Amino acid sequence: MKTVNIHEAKTHLSKLVEGALKGEPFVIARAGKPLVKVTMLEQEAPRRLGFMEGQFSVPEDFDTMFSDEIRDLFEGREEGQVEPRA
Repeated sequence: MKTVNIHEAKTHLSKLVEGALKGEPFVIARAGKPLVKVTMLEQEAPRRLGFMEGQFSVPEDFDTMFSDEIRDLFEGREEGQVEPRA
C-alpha cells in the first residue's frame, strides 16, 4: 500500500483520491508515522424508482378494494356474517 506524507497528500489529493476510487488505498503519514488510511467507501446500490413504469396499472378503486372484507377481519366477523342489530 502506498504511503505519502501530508505535504504530498495535499499537493496530489485529487490524483490520490482517484486511485483510491480504483481500489488503490493509501496511507498519509507525518514524520514517517502512519496517521490515516484513505480507501473507497462501499456504496449502496442506487434505488431504482420507476423501473416498472408502464408495465402494470393500478385500479381506480385501489384505496377501497376489499375494504368490507378487511373491516370484517379486523372486527372478528366470519365471511358473510351479519352484524347483530342493537
